[in-house]
Amino acid sequence: MSSATVFDGPSLTTWLIRLSVLSAIAYLSARFSLLPTSLLGIVATISCVTPLALSWLLTITENVPEPYLDEVFHVPQAQVYCEGRYLEWDDKITTPPGLYISTILFNRLLALPCSVYSLRAFNVFVVSCVSVLVLICRAHLTRVPAKSGGAREIPETSVRDIVTGINVALFPVLFFFSGLYYTDPASTLAVLLAYANHLARVEAQGPSLLNDVYSLTLGILALGFRQTNVFWVVVYMGGLEVVHAVKTLNPEPVKTPKFRILSKLVQFYAWRYSLGDIHDPPLNLAQPIDIVVCVASIGIAAVCNLPMVLRRFLWPHGAILAAFAAFVAWNGGVVLGDKSNHIATLHLAQMLYIWPFFAFFSAPLFALQPLSRAMTAYRALTSQSFISQLSSSHLATTALVSCGALAVALCIVRFNTIIHPFTLADNRHYVFYVFRYSILRAWWIRYALAPVYVVCAWMCWGVLQGLEVSDTAQEKWIRSPFTAASPSTSLSGHSGTVNKASAQGSRTAEAGPTSPPTSTVLLLLLTTTLSLMTAPLVEPRYFILPWLFWRLQVPATSMPSLFSSPSQTSAASGGTGRLKGPRQGDGSGSRYLPILFLETAWFLLINAATMYVFVTRPFYWRAPDGTLQDEGRVQRFMW
Repeated sequence: MSSATVFDGPSLTTWLIRLSVLSAIAYLSARFSLLPTSLLGIVATISCVTPLALSWLLTITENVPEPYLDEVFHVPQAQVYCEGRYLEWDDKITTPPGLYISTILFNRLLALPCSVYSLRAFNVFVVSCVSVLVLICRAHLTRVPAKSGGAREIPETSVRDIVTGINVALFPVLFFFSGLYYTDPASTLAVLLAYANHLARVEAQGPSLLNDVYSLTLGILALGFRQTNVFWVVVYMGGLEVVHAVKTLNPEPVKTPKFRILSKLVQFYAWRYSLGDIHDPPLNLAQPIDIVVCVASIGIAAVCNLPMVLRRFLWPHGAILAAFAAFVAWNGGVVLGDKSNHIATLHLAQMLYIWPFFAFFSAPLFALQPLSRAMTAYRALTSQSFISQLSSSHLATTALVSCGALAVALCIVRFNTIIHPFTLADNRHYVFYVFRYSILRAWWIRYALAPVYVVCAWMCWGVLQGLEVSDTAQEKWIRSPFTAASPSTSLSGHSGTVNKASAQGSRTAEAGPTSPPTSTVLLLLLTTTLSLMTAPLVEPRYFILPWLFWRLQVPATSMPSLFSSPSQTSAASGGTGRLKGPRQGDGSGSRYLPILFLETAWFLLINAATMYVFVTRPFYWRAPDGTLQDEGRVQRFMW
């Protein structure tokens, strides 16, 4: 086949120009105020991601010019829409038509035909936009709020944010489908658009009616690509907005008295929580009891301030949920087509498989943990407080929680391991081989993997904790009867000055260079569970959004140093045995870049390997007698 037949679209140079201009215009039109500080980051991100995605598209189109696997359904449906036949629908397609509608608009804007190449090219544009939006979200999450009375600070993009945006776009499971006509890249972009808008909303003094309508539109748009996006735009973002609204209630500070009667202590803290003086410590300072108190305090504050909570949640997030419920009632279920093979089933084992998935793909981020633990052990052994650290309740609590988690994992493995027929029947997907050579190989292997799940989960939790000490803006949300009083927390309540800064900046409400708030991580865990636990089929693509939002919350952790004295270690840990890293402003950001570049190299290596296998290792399905099956079509390995 001639190249003119295969590549019926614009040249590589034309694509680069068009994509760069469109991406910059689309973002700057929405956030024009960020032009001075963000334009360079946008250009740098697009310049790195777009050529790589285009190269992958051209490679696929040259070797696989015809629709492959799920493209057999998506491409003809998009071409039907291109012809204006919007009432025709393939019953094998399970997701809404958001991908096809957006592709048609994109192709008509650029005067492109609805060929396989042009339809696939849409995802090149999408993955480039994903990198830009990740850059913007990280700039919002890591910025420091303006001081009281000062001008509102504009989020600035740093080299860390730029490299993070590039890395997320290169995430192998996401980047692989940038060269194919699949729903996943566009679905990810739609959810990221809603999240970027959420971050802007929590920075404002109060969201306007226009922004409420915009948020509702983005939420409906996200549902138009994939139904399970409702959990991310309603539960996760709606929950974050409720927590932020509670934190802006600004109660008058009072001195915490000493109590001798338990009922008086409970009554005092319940009263403070009802005013918005909640307990939401950064994750690196949170113990298991803090998680319980955090949930209780936010629940009390939400119930006692129900009108405000309903105002911030029901509109627009509640309206999105109502629209989704109306769709389910009209459709008779969540999926549009092929309902017999996509029956909702309780599948808690998904919440076990996801942690090794994170650990494998984010291995460079986890690589620091063993080194950090070794440094901690070395410093502890050489410190005078070693015995007190060894006998601390922290170790006992960790052991108890680990045993409980292992018991839960074993129960899930025993009673809720589900193997979907598609997993056993389709050897084109890597999951087939993972299952075949692990839990399907012998009965005892699935139980032996339970400790692996728990260890990987602890590693994911540890990466979110980071190595850096939390700042005062985050520590002010420590309000628990189980926390010892300190000079910085002797007053129960927050000053108006601090709360005003908090309301203006998402830094204290979401995440930053240090560990994210406990409430954010709990909402992330809840949303991930809701989005996965009803899916009987294990698909790496289902883990894209959980990994993305987990990755956005990972703090910038610097390389640990071996050259701190024992006395410095003891002082830094405050006598608790917990190592705290460098504070902001010590140059730790530049020491975090090697980790990011290692992540880039790791993703490029995985992408190169999977692309090579996909292109150069085709095979055929054959019957036992050697005859070709599936009409002699070429089969290829993929995620």
